[in-house]
Amino acid sequence: MINSIVLRWILFAVLATIFTYISRRPLSNPRSHGFYRYFAFVGIAALVLYNQPVWFADPFSTQHCLSWLLLVISIFLVVYGSVQLLRSGGRQERHSSPENLSFENTSCLVVDGLYRYIRHPMYASLLFLGWGSFLKQIDPFTGATVALVTLALFFTAKVEEIENINFFGSEYIEYCRTSKMFIPFIY
Repeated sequence: MINSIVLRWILFAVLATIFTYISRRPLSNPRSHGFYRYFAFVGIAALVLYNQPVWFADPFSTQHCLSWLLLVISIFLVVYGSVQLLRSGGRQERHSSPENLSFENTSCLVVDGLYRYIRHPMYASLLFLGWGSFLKQIDPFTGATVALVTLALFFTAKVEEIENINFFGSEYIEYCRTSKMFIPFIY
């Protein structure tokens, strides 16, 4: 029987291979937001799998309760943000960003609902997922990994904002003035 550590390494390798395949076009262009997002995905996979043995250990401790809260917020953000983007964003090919996945190329700027408060709910979701996973077991490896995930998501959002300014123009610049990047009313 395969031991737990080997199984987690195999699962990590499979996930990293899948993320690499999906991100193959953005990985060829460091000026695309998908380039940085790839590293966030791989880092989050590492956090989740590394902490898997302690995921449910002492689930009602303060640390784990904060972790669970961040994980629930992560689920809310990705579900609500995705539904809203699909309903209101439309689709349009962007010749200036051929690396983008098709669902990323919205034709309409979405500025209502959740998007009224934060510009990047999907990246915020990944940020909360990363930090929630980090809180399951705090050690030097998870600390360094969550720091790299946070930086990767920050760069992902910044590069995507440049892409959106190029596509939506002054409308997006004004939107940036009236919304926060990841956390409503804060940042």
